[in-house]
Formats: sequence, structure tokens, C-alpha cells
Amino acid sequence: MSQAKGDRRERELVNELDAAGFAVMRAPASGSATERELPDVLAGDGEVFYAIEAKSSSGDPIYLTGEEVEALIFFAQNFGAKPRIGVRFDREDWYFFHPGDLHVTDGGNYRVKKETAIADGTDFDEFVGRSEKVTLEEVGEDGDDGPDEDVLRVLNAVKQDVMDVEEAAELLE
Repeated sequence: MSQAKGDRRERELVNELDAAGFAVMRAPASGSATERELPDVLAGDGEVFYAIEAKSSSGDPIYLTGEEVEALIFFAQNFGAKPRIGVRFDREDWYFFHPGDLHVTDGGNYRVKKETAIADGTDFDEFVGRSEKVTLEEVGEDGDDGPDEDVLRVLNAVKQDVMDVEEAAELLE
């Protein structure tokens, strides 16, 4: 991926975070422009603060060196922010990971595959607090096994003209 495309993706992330109500800045000195290791993006909304290392790819897995991730964690801890890896694959949205949730290769680097990002990553809306991911398993745990049988019987009685609506309403109160 070209540096220009990476820069464009970082600016895109900054604009999206700004539109979501975050105070946000891109660290123009990130990467090789300085001896200090800085995250690509800093963002906060007054309650939560993030130091984000942003990576994008046309579809190949995204790799980060162990040094990149260590520097992100070190900066985030000292700054009081939460470290996050933001990844974006072409024709997909941004997905976010805590560094500890990434796959570590045998060589000590970190990898994110496109299918992993989509399946396990935090999507943008959840990241900025607009939604919350719920799995099918969690939906089944709420104890709701469907509609109440008594209510269904009353509604069926109304449907079959065995009971009028007023009588049904009284029973259901």
C-alpha cells in the first residue's frame, strides 16, 4: 500500500471520528518522521480517550511489527488513553482491536486478516458508542422463549370471534 493511500485512510478516520463527536487529531509526525514513536490518531470524547494505530489494506492480511504495537501501548499508558489498532480493508468499514486481541505470529509480529476483522473486530458504530454488538448466543440468553402463551390464546379467541376486543383487553391488563 502506498504512503499516500495510508495517509488518506488516516485522514478519513480522523474525519469520521470528528463527525461522531470526538475531539481528534492525526499525529503528522507518526512513523519515521520523528524518533519518538507516536500513534497515528488521538481521539477522545470527554469520557474515553484512544491512541490509535491505523492500518489499511486492499485485502491482504495487515501486519504490525512487535515494536509498533509495543510503542502504541507504551504511549497510550503514559498518555492515559486506550490503545487500539484500527484496520480498514478496501470496500469495508473500520474495525478496531485492543492489541491483546490480535494474532501474534511466530516472529513476534501482529496480524489481522480481513475475515477476522469483520467477525471479531469492533465496528465503527460500536467504537464510537452508537451501537453495541450482540451475538445470537446473547440474544438467546435473555430468557425470552417467545410470546406468552396466555396472551396468544386471548388473541386467538379474538381472531376467531369467540371473545370481543374489550373483554380481551380486560383479561390482558
